[in-house]
Amino acid sequence: MRVSTIATRLVALLLAAALVTGCAGRADTEDEDEFAGVAEQELYEEARDALEGGRYTTAISRLEAIDTRFPFGRHAEQAQLELIYAYYETRDWEAARAAASRFIRLHPTHPQADYALYMRGLSSWQAGRFSLERLRLIDISKRDLGASRDAYTDFRELVSRYPDSEYAPDAEQRIVYLRNLLARHELHIADFYLRKGAYLAAVERGRWVVENYPEAEATRDALAVMVEGYLGLDMRDRAREVLQVLIENDPGNDRLRGRTFEPQHVRTQSLSA
Repeated sequence: MRVSTIATRLVALLLAAALVTGCAGRADTEDEDEFAGVAEQELYEEARDALEGGRYTTAISRLEAIDTRFPFGRHAEQAQLELIYAYYETRDWEAARAAASRFIRLHPTHPQADYALYMRGLSSWQAGRFSLERLRLIDISKRDLGASRDAYTDFRELVSRYPDSEYAPDAEQRIVYLRNLLARHELHIADFYLRKGAYLAAVERGRWVVENYPEAEATRDALAVMVEGYLGLDMRDRAREVLQVLIENDPGNDRLRGRTFEPQHVRTQSLSA
């Protein structure tokens, strides 16, 4: 009886598992068949209507169906472009970037390739924002700026490849902000190195800012970092050379008292030009 009972229970479990699997399979099939038989034109019209009505999730489902079912159809390229926008509006920055990158890869000479590149940069820009930034309750430059760095790269590529694009002026303004943001971020790291006594690393970080973000406001503070780093390394002649450049470019720097440099972290005497 015991063996028979165990066998009966095993059969019941197997049947239950088969039922669950069958139901899941039917559900997947139903999802896949949601747009079965629907013409491309009808899908596109529904997608456009959803976009215009702000129903972006509905629009995404139709646009994705066009992309999957009609990859070479009449509306295929436009659907791919509008998918970028729909993902962006749903705040799915990663999907928007992926869709934009795919469009650029598949259609590098498309008349709206500049739009795709702009939206890719804008998605990274949004991904790098913080809700408290506008209230000035946080300093975003102290955060991880991976997404902002991506945005900077995309906007610079846009301005370089499509200088006459209608999106170029906005991209240029964002580049200015991002350049200053990224430079300040590097200086936070340099300041950390100074406090830890890693003076060579601080000098290299300051030099990197000067060389890579020469137009950023933070470049002047990068010179001050280099002066203090050289002082920490006891390279006063090199420190004096950089100090002269600092005085010429930013005579009102917080670290200067006239032509004398006051170190903040390094325990050494002041340096005069």
